[in-house]
Amino acid sequence: MGGLSVWHWLVVGIIILLLFGKGRFSDMMGDVAKGMKSFKKGIIEDDDTARPSDPPRQLEGRRTDDLTAAPAQPAAVTPPPVEPAPVPGVVPDTSERPR
Repeated sequence: MGGLSVWHWLVVGIIILLLFGKGRFSDMMGDVAKGMKSFKKGIIEDDDTARPSDPPRQLEGRRTDDLTAAPAQPAAVTPPPVEPAPVPGVVPDTSERPR
């Protein structure tokens, strides 16, 4: 009862043929085939244009990364004073003893 029998599929096929017709269905399949051929042709032409026949030209001019220029001196930075980190488990002695 839940599945479709052969008769159901036959009725569906007849309705599809009536809606699209034999000629219209084959025309659609032909259009799909033409589209696939056009797509493949475009891909092949795209690959041909990606490979230039002429070698890339060399630009002449002054290089910006000239090694003869003096390197820039880094700015002098004084680090802030650092206090020692507390040791775990040791309580610091805050009492002042004369030496």
